[in-house]
Amino acid sequence: MPQHLIELIRFSTYAELRAERSRSYLGLIWWVAEPAMMMAAFWLVFDVILKTGGPEYLPFLLVGLTIWQWMKSCITHGGYAIWTNLGLIRQVRLPVLVFPFVQMLADTIKFFYIFALLLAILWLMGYPPGIQYLALPVVFAITLLFSAGVGFMVAAVVPLIPDLRFVIEQILTVVMFLSGVVFALDAVPSPLREIIALNPVATLLDAARGILMHGLWPDWLALGKVAVISTATCLAGMAIVLRLAPRYPKLAV
Repeated sequence: MPQHLIELIRFSTYAELRAERSRSYLGLIWWVAEPAMMMAAFWLVFDVILKTGGPEYLPFLLVGLTIWQWMKSCITHGGYAIWTNLGLIRQVRLPVLVFPFVQMLADTIKFFYIFALLLAILWLMGYPPGIQYLALPVVFAITLLFSAGVGFMVAAVVPLIPDLRFVIEQILTVVMFLSGVVFALDAVPSPLREIIALNPVATLLDAARGILMHGLWPDWLALGKVAVISTATCLAGMAIVLRLAPRYPKLAV
Protein backbone atom coordinates (compact mmCIF):
# COMPACT_ATOMS: atom_id res chain seq x y z
CA MET A 1 0.00 0.00 0.00
CA PRO A 2 1.45 3.45 -0.92
CA GLN A 3 2.82 5.52 1.95
CA HIS A 4 0.39 8.39 1.36
CA LEU A 5 -2.58 6.03 1.71
CA ILE A 6 -1.19 4.63 4.95
CA GLU A 7 -0.84 8.17 6.28
CA LEU A 8 -4.36 8.99 5.12
CA ILE A 9 -5.83 5.95 6.87
CA ARG A 10 -3.88 6.71 10.05
CA PHE A 11 -4.96 10.35 10.15
CA SER A 12 -8.57 9.53 9.22
CA THR A 13 -8.75 6.88 11.94
CA TYR A 14 -7.47 9.36 14.53
CA ALA A 15 -9.99 11.94 13.32
CA GLU A 16 -12.83 9.40 13.44
CA LEU A 17 -12.02 8.43 17.02
CA ARG A 18 -11.85 12.07 18.11
CA ALA A 19 -15.11 12.88 16.32
CA GLU A 20 -16.91 9.91 17.86
CA ARG A 21 -15.66 10.82 21.31
CA SER A 22 -16.78 14.44 20.87
CA ARG A 23 -20.27 13.37 19.78
CA SER A 24 -20.89 11.85 23.20
CA TYR A 25 -20.76 13.65 26.55
CA LEU A 26 -19.37 10.49 28.11
CA GLY A 27 -16.57 10.29 25.55
CA LEU A 28 -14.24 7.35 26.13
CA ILE A 29 -16.41 6.04 28.97
CA TRP A 30 -19.22 5.32 26.48
CA TRP A 31 -16.97 2.92 24.56
CA VAL A 32 -16.95 0.76 27.69
CA ALA A 33 -20.43 1.57 29.04
CA GLU A 34 -22.31 0.48 25.92
CA PRO A 35 -21.02 -3.14 25.80
CA ALA A 36 -21.14 -3.31 29.60
CA MET A 37 -24.88 -2.63 29.61
CA MET A 38 -25.44 -5.38 27.04
CA MET A 39 -23.39 -7.82 29.13
CA ALA A 40 -25.41 -6.93 32.21
CA ALA A 41 -28.68 -7.54 30.37
CA PHE A 42 -27.67 -11.01 29.15
CA TRP A 43 -26.21 -11.94 32.54
CA LEU A 44 -29.46 -10.89 34.24
CA VAL A 45 -31.63 -12.90 31.84
CA PHE A 46 -29.61 -16.09 31.41
CA ASP A 47 -27.91 -16.39 34.80
CA VAL A 48 -30.12 -14.62 37.35
CA ILE A 49 -33.63 -15.10 35.94
CA LEU A 50 -33.40 -18.31 33.88
CA LYS A 51 -30.52 -19.75 35.97
CA THR A 52 -29.01 -21.45 32.92
CA GLY A 53 -25.61 -19.80 33.08
CA GLY A 54 -23.52 -21.95 35.40
CA PRO A 55 -20.63 -21.14 37.73
CA GLU A 56 -18.37 -19.61 35.05
CA TYR A 57 -21.07 -17.87 33.08
CA LEU A 58 -20.02 -14.29 33.85
CA PRO A 59 -16.44 -14.56 32.50
CA PHE A 60 -17.79 -16.74 29.67
CA LEU A 61 -20.21 -13.97 28.74
CA LEU A 62 -17.63 -11.18 29.16
CA VAL A 63 -15.19 -12.78 26.74
CA GLY A 64 -17.87 -13.75 24.22
CA LEU A 65 -19.61 -10.39 24.05
CA THR A 66 -16.38 -8.37 24.04
CA ILE A 67 -15.09 -10.17 20.97
CA TRP A 68 -18.50 -10.34 19.29
CA GLN A 69 -19.06 -6.60 19.70
CA TRP A 70 -15.71 -5.99 18.03
CA MET A 71 -16.63 -8.24 15.12
CA LYS A 72 -20.11 -6.77 14.76
CA SER A 73 -18.77 -3.20 14.86
CA CYS A 74 -16.22 -3.95 12.13
CA ILE A 75 -18.88 -5.56 9.96
CA THR A 76 -21.54 -2.86 10.39
CA HIS A 77 -19.42 0.28 10.63
CA GLY A 78 -17.04 -0.88 7.92
CA GLY A 79 -19.94 -2.23 5.90
CA TYR A 80 -21.80 1.08 5.88
CA ALA A 81 -18.68 3.25 5.39
CA ILE A 82 -18.89 3.57 1.61
CA TRP A 83 -22.63 4.26 1.68
CA THR A 84 -22.31 6.99 4.32
CA ASN A 85 -19.46 8.65 2.39
CA LEU A 86 -21.00 8.61 -1.08
CA GLY A 87 -21.05 12.42 -1.19
CA LEU A 88 -17.33 12.58 -0.43
CA ILE A 89 -16.57 9.81 -2.91
CA ARG A 90 -18.23 11.86 -5.62
CA GLN A 91 -16.12 14.93 -4.84
CA VAL A 92 -12.71 13.41 -4.08
CA ARG A 93 -10.82 10.74 -5.98
CA LEU A 94 -9.87 8.23 -3.28
CA PRO A 95 -9.68 4.43 -3.26
CA VAL A 96 -13.08 3.44 -1.86
CA LEU A 97 -11.50 0.74 0.29
CA VAL A 98 -10.04 3.51 2.47
CA PHE A 99 -13.43 4.19 4.07
CA PRO A 100 -14.08 0.64 5.41
CA PHE A 101 -10.42 0.38 6.47
CA VAL A 102 -10.70 3.51 8.60
CA GLN A 103 -13.87 2.38 10.37
CA MET A 104 -12.52 -1.12 11.05
CA LEU A 105 -9.24 0.25 12.37
CA ALA A 106 -11.08 2.68 14.65
CA ASP A 107 -13.26 -0.15 16.01
CA THR A 108 -10.17 -2.30 16.56
CA ILE A 109 -8.49 0.45 18.59
CA LYS A 110 -11.63 0.80 20.72
CA PHE A 111 -11.69 -2.99 21.16
CA PHE A 112 -8.20 -3.00 22.66
CA TYR A 113 -9.25 -0.40 25.24
CA ILE A 114 -12.17 -2.61 26.22
CA PHE A 115 -10.05 -5.76 26.07
CA ALA A 116 -7.53 -4.26 28.51
CA LEU A 117 -10.39 -3.70 30.95
CA LEU A 118 -11.62 -7.25 30.33
CA LEU A 119 -8.20 -8.65 31.23
CA ALA A 120 -8.17 -6.72 34.50
CA ILE A 121 -11.62 -8.06 35.38
CA LEU A 122 -10.63 -11.64 34.52
CA TRP A 123 -7.47 -11.41 36.63
CA LEU A 124 -9.48 -10.10 39.59
CA MET A 125 -11.94 -13.00 39.15
CA GLY A 126 -9.13 -15.54 39.39
CA TYR A 127 -8.19 -16.12 35.75
CA PRO A 128 -4.48 -15.15 35.67
CA PRO A 129 -2.45 -14.77 32.46
CA GLY A 130 -0.43 -17.68 31.13
CA ILE A 131 2.00 -18.60 28.38
CA GLN A 132 -1.03 -19.35 26.19
CA TYR A 133 -1.55 -15.58 25.85
CA LEU A 134 1.09 -15.79 23.12
CA ALA A 135 -1.61 -17.28 20.89
CA LEU A 136 -3.94 -14.28 21.32
CA PRO A 137 -2.37 -12.18 18.51
CA VAL A 138 -2.99 -15.06 16.11
CA VAL A 139 -6.61 -15.41 17.22
CA PHE A 140 -7.17 -11.66 17.00
CA ALA A 141 -5.54 -11.42 13.57
CA ILE A 142 -7.83 -14.13 12.18
CA THR A 143 -10.83 -12.53 13.89
CA LEU A 144 -10.06 -9.17 12.28
CA LEU A 145 -9.44 -10.81 8.91
CA PHE A 146 -12.79 -12.60 9.02
CA SER A 147 -14.67 -9.49 10.19
CA ALA A 148 -13.00 -7.37 7.52
CA GLY A 149 -13.93 -9.86 4.83
CA VAL A 150 -17.59 -9.85 5.77
CA GLY A 151 -17.46 -6.07 6.22
CA PHE A 152 -16.05 -5.56 2.72
CA MET A 153 -18.81 -7.68 1.22
CA VAL A 154 -21.43 -5.67 3.08
CA ALA A 155 -19.72 -2.42 2.04
CA ALA A 156 -19.86 -3.47 -1.59
CA VAL A 157 -23.62 -4.03 -1.79
CA VAL A 158 -25.15 -1.59 0.74
CA PRO A 159 -24.59 1.51 -1.47
CA LEU A 160 -26.55 -0.26 -4.22
CA ILE A 161 -29.34 -1.51 -1.93
CA PRO A 162 -29.33 0.64 1.25
CA ASP A 163 -32.33 -1.16 2.76
CA LEU A 164 -30.11 -4.22 3.18
CA ARG A 165 -28.87 -2.56 6.37
CA PHE A 166 -32.00 -3.66 8.20
CA VAL A 167 -31.64 -7.24 6.95
CA ILE A 168 -27.97 -7.34 7.93
CA GLU A 169 -28.75 -6.19 11.48
CA GLN A 170 -31.22 -9.04 11.87
CA ILE A 171 -28.82 -11.58 10.37
CA LEU A 172 -26.09 -10.53 12.79
CA THR A 173 -28.46 -10.98 15.72
CA VAL A 174 -29.24 -14.52 14.55
CA VAL A 175 -25.54 -15.25 14.04
CA MET A 176 -24.81 -14.06 17.59
CA PHE A 177 -27.22 -16.61 19.04
CA LEU A 178 -25.98 -19.37 16.74
CA SER A 179 -22.31 -18.83 17.59
CA GLY A 180 -22.25 -19.54 21.31
CA VAL A 181 -21.78 -15.89 22.25
CA VAL A 182 -24.24 -15.92 25.16
CA PHE A 183 -24.56 -19.66 25.87
CA ALA A 184 -22.23 -22.66 25.79
CA LEU A 185 -22.50 -24.97 22.81
CA ASP A 186 -22.42 -27.92 25.21
CA ALA A 187 -26.05 -27.09 26.05
CA VAL A 188 -27.11 -27.54 22.41
CA PRO A 189 -28.41 -30.99 21.32
CA SER A 190 -25.81 -33.08 19.52
CA PRO A 191 -26.82 -32.90 15.84
CA LEU A 192 -27.25 -29.13 15.96
CA ARG A 193 -24.11 -28.65 18.05
CA GLU A 194 -21.91 -30.16 15.34
CA ILE A 195 -23.46 -27.85 12.75
CA ILE A 196 -22.98 -24.73 14.88
CA ALA A 197 -19.37 -25.76 15.55
CA LEU A 198 -18.68 -25.26 11.82
CA ASN A 199 -19.39 -21.55 12.29
CA PRO A 200 -16.06 -19.61 12.13
CA VAL A 201 -17.30 -17.23 14.85
CA ALA A 202 -17.86 -20.15 17.23
CA THR A 203 -14.32 -21.41 16.56
CA LEU A 204 -12.79 -18.00 17.26
CA LEU A 205 -14.78 -17.52 20.47
CA ASP A 206 -13.88 -21.00 21.67
CA ALA A 207 -10.18 -20.29 21.06
CA ALA A 208 -10.29 -16.99 22.95
CA ARG A 209 -12.19 -18.46 25.90
CA GLY A 210 -9.83 -21.41 26.11
CA ILE A 211 -6.83 -19.08 26.33
CA LEU A 212 -8.30 -16.50 28.71
CA MET A 213 -10.33 -18.73 31.02
CA HIS A 214 -8.74 -22.18 30.99
CA GLY A 215 -5.14 -21.64 29.93
CA LEU A 216 -5.53 -23.84 26.86
CA TRP A 217 -3.80 -23.54 23.53
CA PRO A 218 -6.25 -23.13 20.66
CA ASP A 219 -7.08 -25.86 18.17
CA TRP A 220 -4.54 -24.86 15.53
CA LEU A 221 -6.13 -27.01 12.83
CA ALA A 222 -9.54 -25.41 13.36
CA LEU A 223 -7.94 -21.95 13.46
CA GLY A 224 -6.07 -22.72 10.26
CA LYS A 225 -9.33 -23.58 8.49
CA VAL A 226 -10.92 -20.35 9.70
CA ALA A 227 -7.83 -18.42 8.57
CA VAL A 228 -8.19 -19.86 5.05
CA ILE A 229 -11.91 -19.02 4.99
CA SER A 230 -11.21 -15.53 6.34
CA THR A 231 -8.49 -14.83 3.79
CA ALA A 232 -10.70 -15.98 0.91
CA THR A 233 -13.61 -13.90 2.25
CA CYS A 234 -11.43 -10.81 2.65
CA LEU A 235 -9.93 -11.06 -0.84
CA ALA A 236 -13.34 -11.69 -2.38
CA GLY A 237 -14.87 -8.75 -0.51
CA MET A 238 -12.11 -6.39 -1.60
CA ALA A 239 -12.39 -7.59 -5.20
CA ILE A 240 -16.15 -6.97 -5.24
CA VAL A 241 -15.70 -3.45 -3.81
CA LEU A 242 -13.07 -2.62 -6.43
CA ARG A 243 -15.24 -4.07 -9.19
CA LEU A 244 -18.22 -1.92 -8.17
CA ALA A 245 -16.16 1.19 -7.31
CA PRO A 246 -16.89 3.02 -10.61
CA ARG A 247 -20.62 2.85 -9.86
CA TYR A 248 -20.51 4.48 -6.42
CA PRO A 249 -19.94 8.11 -7.50
CA LYS A 250 -23.00 7.88 -9.73
CA LEU A 251 -25.14 6.95 -6.70
CA ALA A 252 -24.22 10.09 -4.74
CA VAL A 253 -27.00 12.37 -5.94
